[in-house]
Amino acid sequence: MRLDKFLKVSRILKRRTVANEACTNGRVTVNGRTAKPSVKLKSGDVVEIAFGNGNLKFEVLELFETSKKADADRMFRIIEE
Repeated sequence: MRLDKFLKVSRILKRRTVANEACTNGRVTVNGRTAKPSVKLKSGDVVEIAFGNGNLKFEVLELFETSKKADADRMFRIIEE
């Protein structure tokens, strides 16, 4: 699954366009490397997002094409906030 789609489906970011912009501006890394929106994620990848006031680091657990709000938190595990 594409990185920008995962960020939206997992509800880490509200919109796919916001996720796309974060990746394009170099604020997202996957396994320590700066990631483009089209990076293919797999279970076990570690993603870090730099926000204005801090970072969010999480591990990808499962990939779902769609998810309900209650299921979104099963897609990742937060490592650092």
